[in-house]
Amino acid sequence: MNRMLHGPLLNNDEARFNVWAPHRNHVAVRVKDDVQSMKREYNGIWSTTLSGARMGTRYSFLLDETLDRPDPASHFQPEGVHQSSELVDHNVFEWDDDHWRGPNPASLIIYELHVGTFTRKGTFDGVIRRLRELKELGITALELMPVSPFPGTRNWGYDGVYPYAVQHSYGGPHGLKRLVNAAHQENIAVLLDVVYNHLGPEGNYFADFGPYFTERYSTPWGKAIDFDGKNAQPVRAYFIQNALHWMAHYRMDGLRLDAIHAIFDRSRKHVLKELAEEVTRYEKKSGRQRILIAESDLNDSKVVRPWTQKGYGINEQWLNDFHHSIHGLLTHETQGYYEDFKGLDSLVKCLNEGFVYSGQYSRYRKRHHGNATHDMSPRHFVSFIQSHDEVGNRALGERLSSLVSFPVLKVAASLLFFSPYTPMLFMGEEYGERHPFQYFISHSDARLIQAVRSGRKKEFSAFRWKDRLADPQDPKTFLRSILSETKPFTGKARHLREAYQTLSSLRKTIPALSDPKRRYTHAWADKKNKVLYLSRKGYRSQVLAIFHFGRPPITIHLPFRGERWQRVWDSENNQRKANPLAPDKAIRLKNMHSILLEKVNNE
Repeated sequence: MNRMLHGPLLNNDEARFNVWAPHRNHVAVRVKDDVQSMKREYNGIWSTTLSGARMGTRYSFLLDETLDRPDPASHFQPEGVHQSSELVDHNVFEWDDDHWRGPNPASLIIYELHVGTFTRKGTFDGVIRRLRELKELGITALELMPVSPFPGTRNWGYDGVYPYAVQHSYGGPHGLKRLVNAAHQENIAVLLDVVYNHLGPEGNYFADFGPYFTERYSTPWGKAIDFDGKNAQPVRAYFIQNALHWMAHYRMDGLRLDAIHAIFDRSRKHVLKELAEEVTRYEKKSGRQRILIAESDLNDSKVVRPWTQKGYGINEQWLNDFHHSIHGLLTHETQGYYEDFKGLDSLVKCLNEGFVYSGQYSRYRKRHHGNATHDMSPRHFVSFIQSHDEVGNRALGERLSSLVSFPVLKVAASLLFFSPYTPMLFMGEEYGERHPFQYFISHSDARLIQAVRSGRKKEFSAFRWKDRLADPQDPKTFLRSILSETKPFTGKARHLREAYQTLSSLRKTIPALSDPKRRYTHAWADKKNKVLYLSRKGYRSQVLAIFHFGRPPITIHLPFRGERWQRVWDSENNQRKANPLAPDKAIRLKNMHSILLEKVNNE
């Protein structure tokens, strides 16, 4: 694959421009009032070299002497999605992370955040100032929601239209590099959420250059990207190179691939498999670990199965069934996709096998759904009790802290950290943030704004929410979604954050919790008493987590009689110190209560 197929390359005072425009008769690069014609190369690529260009030079492409458009592979849009692109010199940033070798998949504790609402400043520098706080919490990786340029001043990021560029209001390319560099100083990895299933509607001039899209498939956001048509190879190269772009120029430790169920490809080799192969090659070349995480709505294990098993070879994928099982159990919501998840039975299957829906009939989807994952390592899955999707796609954007009681929050957190899957937190979850996280945009086209409003009402009609959906265009929707001031932590917020710190420490220090072998994980339930048991084993280590979801307190006896155990976690008081139990001692479980027992090793 030609690494310079798309985008500019700046070298000293000379810039090489490449752009794919197969159906154009004439293409030129414009710098202010100077216009320089480009030469048609192969496969619809136009190229030219421009002397005197330097970092900060703004340019655009003139198509057939009539259309003036930004570069589809622009690295920076300082004045927004409709204006000229700007050259970026990626060699001038002074990195200070040579010690960093990349994240350890076995110790990942991920923290998902939206740069624009994580702090009042809404910038990369704002995130940097809170890195030490996140490290103390136990976080080992940040997952940034998309940072590519979007229309207006506020957006989730999934309406981005320049996948190679960085939003100027967040701090631009150098701001993002400062964040990655600073995170690596704290031994925190940085993962970036990228969108390869569609491009945003406003500022999307890609069709003026070439057939990036196809009508053979459709997505909830419009035309699908053409990964398998007659002109697909340059399109595939555009997005695969984009993945390498983030790793080479920004030293990203991995990518979260948004909604891959909307990436359609019937080629002999799926574009996701090709992407994973290229990332593996780059990983070996760079000497640093890289991680690919997919979001998929298909419950298809092929996504994370290795190439030897005819899979795509993606490292991990979001385990939505984990969230849905817990959310339905704790909130008793049954509308929308929650109608498919039935109390403790769903959660037990999820803990034991991965996918809850592994081929059986789904009432919500009205079809058989998913395939089996019981033979797969839990390390292939990312679990969470909140995320931007499940929170932001509610009518009012309520977080779990607004839906359940304080003791329930700690039980949910216990489930997250004691499960065999990679845990992921959503920003603010660790102290019970009460501000909502709602869907927000700032488009300029009135028809597009109305289409977004109507589309969301239709998309979430199955949930039958009584509340009216928050208006995504209203600036107040964005302002409500900014995290509240969290320093100093006081009261219940402080208590919950201390619980998360303890849980992350347990996850890292007890081998039975950090070793995600499927054969050593076993969950079962006492449905009469609403008690869930989770047994896990590791190297010379065994734990038993017990969760009580009932209201009246109950007394239970340990299922392993005659063995010696010590209590190392109690959700009621955030207990961390080991507390030995007498053999065969009964345990009192209070309302919404979780404990963790560690087997005493006699050797």
